[in-house]
Amino acid sequence: MCRQVARALLGRADLLLQRHVAYSGGAHSHAVTGYSGSYGYRHAVGRLKSPVLPGNPMLSPSYGARRLSSAASAESASKPKPDLLRILAACALGSGAAAGIIVSTMDPKSFSALSFAATDYMTPFIRLLDPETSHQLAVLSGEWGLTPREYRADPPSLATTVWGRRFTNPVGMAAGFDKDGRCIDSMFALGLGFTEIGSVTPLPQPGNPKPRCFRLTEQKAVINRYGFNSAGIADVAERLSAWQAKRQQQEAQDGKRAGDGQKEAGGGQKKNVVVERVREGVLAVNLGKNKLTEDAAADYVQGVHSLGRFADVLVVNVSSPNTPGLRKLQGRTQLQALLQRVQAARNEMEWGKEGPPPLVLKIAPDLTTEDMADIAAVALSLKIDGLVVSNTTISRPDSVLGLVNADEVGGLSGKPLFELSTAVLRQMYSLTKGQIPIIGCGGIYTGEDAYKKIRAGASLVQLYTSMVFEGAGVVPKIKKELAECLARDGFTSVAEAVGADHREVNKGL
Repeated sequence: MCRQVARALLGRADLLLQRHVAYSGGAHSHAVTGYSGSYGYRHAVGRLKSPVLPGNPMLSPSYGARRLSSAASAESASKPKPDLLRILAACALGSGAAAGIIVSTMDPKSFSALSFAATDYMTPFIRLLDPETSHQLAVLSGEWGLTPREYRADPPSLATTVWGRRFTNPVGMAAGFDKDGRCIDSMFALGLGFTEIGSVTPLPQPGNPKPRCFRLTEQKAVINRYGFNSAGIADVAERLSAWQAKRQQQEAQDGKRAGDGQKEAGGGQKKNVVVERVREGVLAVNLGKNKLTEDAAADYVQGVHSLGRFADVLVVNVSSPNTPGLRKLQGRTQLQALLQRVQAARNEMEWGKEGPPPLVLKIAPDLTTEDMADIAAVALSLKIDGLVVSNTTISRPDSVLGLVNADEVGGLSGKPLFELSTAVLRQMYSLTKGQIPIIGCGGIYTGEDAYKKIRAGASLVQLYTSMVFEGAGVVPKIKKELAECLARDGFTSVAEAVGADHREVNKGL
């Protein structure tokens, strides 16, 4: 019997891995232009007032096919052997099956605690794989719902409202993990207040050659040079359309289930069952450009037109260090021209009662004082809705010098990024006079880290690398510690603490 179960799990793992390896090779054949997926329930009437012609030769299907056929050939030789991966996938599936057996006998809070503990136990074993394979396995687990599920309510002090959107807590997943929107519900199920998918490029592209991701374990840091590997807008739009349809159906089922529960309660019956319901969350979509595109703004415009209808927040990424020339778009003249076109693209669409998604700019931490002043001036003059501070750094702090992999080219994330990114965040909050909401990102491992970002000026915060080293359990840990920090200093909400450091400095003057 055990052998039969093992064979079944390995067989299922093989099917999942075949599908995932086919995806990760970058061979996609979707045409970007002319996509017409069903409208999302958040922006139900979000559509173009008139047809938009991309006007970009790189957006033609024939061009994409030529690029992708050569890319797929190059990538096929470097795919990792799946033997260990299929065994780990089978173990994950087996764990999910075991959890399903015991869930009906366990209250929701205990189940959440157990599921996070089990995932954290697995994290060191997952890191035995190379970084990119570990990343792929994590996305695969999320896609198939094999991640922990948070049923415990967030502390009331963590609830916050930004851009008219309600966040149950200010902690989100940064872009770069779920590049193609494959595991959105699993990110919300972790108890995150929001998740950011992408970066998504108009055409599919495989990114930079492998290996392209490296751990610096001693400093709990990662260097990556992925290079905007993306399934492309058409693929992601199709997936988001299906996701939103699923959410609508789930909401209808939840309503019916709640009604049935009331009837049962009236009849004196009680069931101790964990209801399979995904937590609410805010979805941000991060837009990028294709590597060979000369007219960068055209790529971002295409992203707005195709994916804006599905997003609660749109993020314009001009700060990845792994796409040649991208960071030059942060210059004052280039940035203003780019954002004006992106804003125009958003404004020419019709939106539902919630209005258009806020437009947020993601910037680098490697900026001079003049650079930051220019970005702040553009953001204020154009009334950009928000900033993400920051992306990864091309600098190498003293703490990583001499470590294995420290000399690899790419963007550094994790603990060594915290001080630099927080300093830039603090400066951008000051330069924008606290008028523009900021998402703080970079090196957050504890609730105290998140709290420091908030006091420096962040309305929301994002994680990524900390989950690589500490597992999904870092999410409830950070939320609990953050609530304790707020209470310790007399704040009843996140909003009260935003920018507190600046107010204290002004009082002392």
